[in-house]
This record gives sequence, structure tokens and C-alpha cells, in this order.
Amino acid sequence: MKVERWVFGGMAIFLVMMTVIYWLTAHEIAGAWVLGLSGVMAVMVFGYVLAVGRRIDARPEDDKEAEVVDGAGSLGFFPPKSIWPFWTAVTLAVICLGPPFGWWLSILGVAIGIWSVSGWAYEYYRGEYAH
Repeated sequence: MKVERWVFGGMAIFLVMMTVIYWLTAHEIAGAWVLGLSGVMAVMVFGYVLAVGRRIDARPEDDKEAEVVDGAGSLGFFPPKSIWPFWTAVTLAVICLGPPFGWWLSILGVAIGIWSVSGWAYEYYRGEYAH
């Protein structure tokens, strides 16, 4: 997890430096708070990655003498096709159209959302890909 440490540690240092520079140049409190809190969140992720990286075995990416074959193996399960992401996107569109056109549309979107999210969650319990 060395790469993750470098990424989040560097991001934390950058955001803290930008917070100080922004405050000294703009004297604007909201932007300074946003940058500062973003830096704090990056420090939190950096600390988590640092703690977890010490407890787990080194990954092949972290070993300088590792071969490509060391990283081979099962990468996970990837579904071949699914219509449910489309329906959840339609749900989000209908919910977002509710405030400008009428709150009844958001209520309809929530009803469609219950159907689409449950369909996505239980996709592999029925039908062609049932386990």
C-alpha cells in the first residue's frame, strides 16, 4: 500500500499548504475551511492506509522484486450484462426533475427507485443468472 500512502500523504501536504496560501491571499473563510477540511480528510485516509498497510502482507505491487505472475489470480466477479444500472439512472433523473416540475414527480421517482434498487440487489437470485 505504498502507492496509496504517497498519494494521500502528498494530497494532504498539498491541501494544507494551499489552505495557508489561500487564507493569506484571499482572506476568505469559507474556501479556507473547505481546503483545510479536505486536507484533514486526506490525513485521515493516509492514517488509515498507513495502519492497514502495517497489518497486512505486502502486495505484489509493493515488492520491488516481484514478478508479473505474482499478481495473477482471481480478480473478482464481474456481471456480464445488467439493465438495472439504467433503471437506477432513470430513477435519479426522475427524482431530480421533481423540484422544478412538482414534488409528486420526486415521490414517483422514489417509488421507481425502490423497484430498481431492489432489482439490482437481487439480480443474481432469480432469472438467468440465479445462483
